[in-house]
Amino acid sequence: MAVSRGHGGPRLRQRNQQNQQPDLDYEQVQDDEHVDELYLNPRSRSHIEQVLETPRASAIVVGVLTALAFALRFFKINHPDQVVFDEVHFGKFASHYIQREYYFDVHPPLAKLLFGLAGWFVGFDGKFKFENIGDSYSENHVPYVGMRALPAIMGSLTIPVVYAIMKEVGYSTVVAAFSASLILFDNAHVAQTRLILLDAALIFFLSLTMYAYVRFKKLRYREFTTEWWTWLILTGTFMACAWASKVNGILTVVCIGIAVLIDLWEILDYRRGYTMEHFWRHFTARAIGLILWPFVLYLTFFYIHFAVLTHTGTGDTFMSPQFQETLIGNELLMNSQEIRYFDIITIRHKDTKVFLHSHPDKYPLKYDDGRISSQGQQVTGYGHNDTNNNWQIVPTKALPETGRGRIVRHNDIIQLLHVNTQTYLLTHDVASPLLPTNQEFTTWPKDDPSRHNDTLFHLELTEGESSEGWKTKSGHFRLIHVPTRVSLWTRTQQLPEWAFKQQDINGNKNPSEKSAIWFADEVIEDADPRDILHRTGGGKGREPKSMNFFKKFAELQLLMLQHNAGLTASHPYASGPINWPFLLSGISFWTQNDDQKQIYLIGNMVSWWACVVALSIYIGILGADLLARRRNMNPLEDPIRNRLWNSAGFFMIVWGVHYLPFFLFSRQLFVHHYLPSHLASAMVAGAVFSFILSDEVNYPVSIRGANTRPKPKRYADLGLKGPVIYIGFVIVMFFLYAYISPLTYGTPGLDGEQVNARRLLSSWTLHFAGKTTYGVEIPE
Repeated sequence: MAVSRGHGGPRLRQRNQQNQQPDLDYEQVQDDEHVDELYLNPRSRSHIEQVLETPRASAIVVGVLTALAFALRFFKINHPDQVVFDEVHFGKFASHYIQREYYFDVHPPLAKLLFGLAGWFVGFDGKFKFENIGDSYSENHVPYVGMRALPAIMGSLTIPVVYAIMKEVGYSTVVAAFSASLILFDNAHVAQTRLILLDAALIFFLSLTMYAYVRFKKLRYREFTTEWWTWLILTGTFMACAWASKVNGILTVVCIGIAVLIDLWEILDYRRGYTMEHFWRHFTARAIGLILWPFVLYLTFFYIHFAVLTHTGTGDTFMSPQFQETLIGNELLMNSQEIRYFDIITIRHKDTKVFLHSHPDKYPLKYDDGRISSQGQQVTGYGHNDTNNNWQIVPTKALPETGRGRIVRHNDIIQLLHVNTQTYLLTHDVASPLLPTNQEFTTWPKDDPSRHNDTLFHLELTEGESSEGWKTKSGHFRLIHVPTRVSLWTRTQQLPEWAFKQQDINGNKNPSEKSAIWFADEVIEDADPRDILHRTGGGKGREPKSMNFFKKFAELQLLMLQHNAGLTASHPYASGPINWPFLLSGISFWTQNDDQKQIYLIGNMVSWWACVVALSIYIGILGADLLARRRNMNPLEDPIRNRLWNSAGFFMIVWGVHYLPFFLFSRQLFVHHYLPSHLASAMVAGAVFSFILSDEVNYPVSIRGANTRPKPKRYADLGLKGPVIYIGFVIVMFFLYAYISPLTYGTPGLDGEQVNARRLLSSWTLHFAGKTTYGVEIPE
């Protein structure tokens, strides 16, 4: 158990209950600004500590660290001159911005906008589309180094920000350098931040958010001053940038939210003597700076996103027809036509793109599972154009001879006549061939009115308003059976040979099923051929429609959430969160067979395992402190305790919030999702490093207000052992960094024996590894 050491040596303090002042004791425990004893004169510190704590020495240290960060991240940044890993996505999105072509992605747009801006700045024309991993940049004249430079700059600048955070919360130069070095010499951070990937922006803005919030908290005795407001607004700004860079940036918002709730909870405490009016002033200020302003900024990034992407692109089909018709050149905008009764049309499923199809063949009397069918005409989904895909729209109400009264509209009751067999589409209470819980779709002869009601369907346009006309391409709809309320539905499931392995069509008993969406592909034949050329909705010169920004924003946000949750397919390099802190597996980013080169994302084991040990020690210290205090003992001085709980506790919140939620996710997960948490754990490691080596802390760190009485200062002193241990640790860490750097930089190539030597854990799935057979090393 850690003990406090004053001038009298090690001791355990026990509270004097008789003379204790509750309010004063409360303030001492909760606020590191209320200590009245003088513990250490600054001149009594070791000489090396005094030298390192000067502004000049600190500037030199952070300058060296920053220069090394740039050197390590820009070293051979032109290699490989090929598309690497997810550059296939994020490089492509940058090209879409330059070409102004709409795309869809699960991540918010800020980091990708910056990549597009960087590409434009270095002369990229956007014509190269990053189609496949391994595609050559050089052969296609892509200025990829300039685009990779952006994340490399962000990754490099993260190092001085980490250093500054540690200094601002009161840690010594050596401790700040220790935390920064854990990120500086980490292979995973270097590999991830020298490619066109999103994590560099996320981690950079996360670190800036932490720095701004620390600066804001240090001004708590100068509340509502210009400087206080500045750092509050900057916290919200950087937080919004982290949120807008990558989807899991929302966890940064949660971190600050937790810290603010703790802060407000303390202000609310009556023992602090604040009025409710004072509390509500603080609440309102934080609501403006950390909720309203970040949300406005987040919206602004999407506004820019929509303003840039004005042309049709690869993302059109993800969006609603109304959204698509706002894009220049979109097929729905250019070719959609109003549909009128007695038109002959083809109908396609939105998700699987199969045509609604029928043919004279019948369902078998008996299925393989013993169930009996209706032996009706088969209705299937067919992937190719065919005359058996043609259906005529038959009205169930009186129509005028001509004019717009013949337009098919939202909420109309219709019949669909299969043209080739002259039978009506029908569904009934008979189980479908593959799903006993769903209804069979078949057809019924046109001339037999006995089952007229079973051929009636309700046309429900997905974005339909009262009396809105149905259009080809853009008029997405559900077809709901009137008597039974089932939806026409399909999925990617083939029927047996008796249906020519075409796709199963059935009736889903959920009338609002999300995947039961169809659209009319085209009008094959019109009742009045002379009229089709004059219908509204088509024409090459048609101007894009307008759509409310907030509707577009809400639609895109919902799709982002749905598709992100849907990323559940297996991946050979996916891994679970429990593996990440221990580096049990990495990710293969890129390989080149001829020279046996590869980029394998894996961290520096010295750095990562040191952080794991530090997290364990930190939890142990707090646990021991809590147990001791339950027994009425004070093993720690209040300033030391408050530094552990408040400063290191903030880092611990950042670590936990960016790590623990991943245990709840069912989507694909990779080790790079742990990088934000690793950043925070490096700061926790610095706090533990300081706690172990120094009996004191630099105190106070908050800026004194006009009405705050001066506090006696105390100083941490790591002595000579601090720099010596730090230098030794950095040497070991750099040695391991250099040893596995061929996996980080993708050069030089390694033979099987060299690859095996760098497989520090058997769970690392490296390429070109050799295996030993009867003492002979042979490549796998």
